[in-house]
This record gives sequence, structure tokens and C-alpha cells, in this order.
Amino acid sequence: MHGPYIPYINGFTSGGPVGECLLSPRNKISMVLMVKNKKAVKKPSDDEFWVFGYGSLIWNPGFHFVEKMQAKIFGYHRCLCVASTSYRGTAENPGLVLGLDRGGSTTGIAFRVAKEQVNDVLAYLEDREQITKIYCPHFAKAHLIDGRTVRAYTFIARHDHEQYAGPMSMEKCAIMVASGVGERGSSLEYLANTVEHLDQMGIKDSDLHKVLKLAQKIK
Repeated sequence: MHGPYIPYINGFTSGGPVGECLLSPRNKISMVLMVKNKKAVKKPSDDEFWVFGYGSLIWNPGFHFVEKMQAKIFGYHRCLCVASTSYRGTAENPGLVLGLDRGGSTTGIAFRVAKEQVNDVLAYLEDREQITKIYCPHFAKAHLIDGRTVRAYTFIARHDHEQYAGPMSMEKCAIMVASGVGERGSSLEYLANTVEHLDQMGIKDSDLHKVLKLAQKIK
């Protein structure tokens, strides 16, 4: 079992990262948990703990949950903006994976985690998502498809990180997706799985479809 702390972060974001993650007043509510570097950050005092997945977490969460439901968050959109140098590419030949970037909205899956497993899930997500600290952990307001509104833990792409790929043409995205292969497989496989599951949810992301088709032609 992991101790009563959440993984190392610079802080939580409120309005989205423009650079370093900042600890926002809105997220300075409720109990204090200790992080690995001994700095204290806050998590919401909600009775329930939710995780919002927008990419591979949709089809491969990797942690135990007691409930999952389609959900939508506002203020961030899903895009291929993170250069993968380990899981889906290498430093010499990076792949391309999804991140949340500022603006718009995103529909994904919200997972509710049992209270006694929150620390383990947070530690797991830290190990999985934060190898290079490319993301800012963030509590977003998630609108569940059944009408409930919850605060969900998710990851926003950091603009100040060297792996932030930023806006690119579909052609350039497709080249990186087609060529990237890393520890957990190819970027092409990652994107194909994500698009397939989004389609199954009734979410038609035309841009991702276009990049996937271009990448498949290149491959």
C-alpha cells in the first residue's frame, strides 16, 4: 500500500497551464496531502474521487474503479500535442500522443475510485503519466452523462515542457504517429485504439480520424 500522499507535482492548475503548474486558490480547498518532495498540495474535499480519461485511459485505465461513465469537461480540448519519447516513441524518433490543451471541450470517461484505493491510484497514475512531468495534474469539473457534476483528476499538457509539440499540421502529426515506436508499442496503434473507442462512445473526432488515415497511408 502507498502512504497517505499524492505523487509529486508542481501544483494544480485552475485556468490551464501557460508554463509551470501553479497552485490555484480554487484548488486550495480541504485536506492537505503530502507529496513525494514533501511539499503540500490540496485535493478537493468531495466524498467521491473521480479520474477523467481522454486518451488511452479510456480503453486501458489500468486501475480498479467502482463506476465509470461518459463525461464532458469544458475549457480544454483533446489533441495530439505531446511528443512521446518512451511509451510510443524514442528521444531520437518521438511518437505523438494525446494531451489536453487549452480551449474548447472534451468528452471522455470518468472513473470513480473507492476511497481506500485513492492513494494507490494516484501513485499509479504518477508512475504512468508523469515520467517526464509533461502534464499538470488538474481537478476539472466533469459533467457526467447522467446529469451529475463531479470534480475529476486529469492531466493537462504543459506548454513549457520540451515534449509539448504544440499545434502542428495534420501531415506533420501523421508523420510522427506513423514513425513513433516505443516501450508500449507504436503511436499508430495508440491512436487507432483511441479513435476506435471514441467511435464506440459515439464521439466522432474528425481531426483524429484524418490524422489516423494519413498515418496509415504513410505506414
